[in-house]
Amino acid sequence: MVLGRFRNIFGGDSGEARAPAHRRSRLRVAEPHPVVYAVGDVHGCLDELKAAEERIAADPVRFDGPKLIVHLGDYVDRGPNSAGVIEYLANPPPHGIERVCLCGNHDDVMAAFVRDPVANENWLAMGGETTLKSYGIERHMLARVGRREGIRELVASAIPSRHLAFIDQLPVCLQVGQVVYVHAGLDPARSLEDQTDQDMMWIREPFLSSGPGIPVTVVHGHTPSTDITTGPGRIGIDTAACVTGKLSVLRVSGGVFTLL
Repeated sequence: MVLGRFRNIFGGDSGEARAPAHRRSRLRVAEPHPVVYAVGDVHGCLDELKAAEERIAADPVRFDGPKLIVHLGDYVDRGPNSAGVIEYLANPPPHGIERVCLCGNHDDVMAAFVRDPVANENWLAMGGETTLKSYGIERHMLARVGRREGIRELVASAIPSRHLAFIDQLPVCLQVGQVVYVHAGLDPARSLEDQTDQDMMWIREPFLSSGPGIPVTVVHGHTPSTDITTGPGRIGIDTAACVTGKLSVLRVSGGVFTLL
């Protein structure tokens, strides 16, 4: 993830790994960016992820300056290769493209499970079993270990520490001019500065019906549909890639939003 051209807003240090319980960083582009490509929820679909970034690299529309990809979070769970997705995103993007990866609620809960599997066992029902399987851990292996520390050691030994570090340093929000990129949405009752990590990673209503409540356009994922959805001040691009095979990409340039 390239952060050199961005700066933090609302506190937080994007270069320092932190536990998910702490306030994650939020980013703002430090200079105008001619084009941004937002990518919806990946959910373990590595082939679709690679294909989406290839489509972006091959986009024939020409802009001055580098292309910027913003992934909207939820890289793990449900799909077949969460481990491969994290490995891919933890490495530099192809073709010299800049990339920012935001944190989704599934990514955040995965990191919490690694630290305390018993307290965060609900992650398994969210699709975590499929993620663990991609790291070589079957559910019966957790049952065989049995103890809190035993499960923690098993999981920590299977998931590379750099994968967890990648998740820990993911910001929750990127603002580029009057467009805000975030996993789930914004609470319309709060200012942008007062949004919580919980808001931005988990919210559905009243955001989906009412919009952000501030004069910005929010590009988000989190709420799956078979097609792009729109509402007041928002565009949702989670097209349930692990079910439909469709990982959506939205090009944003000069106030124009185009499905790639």
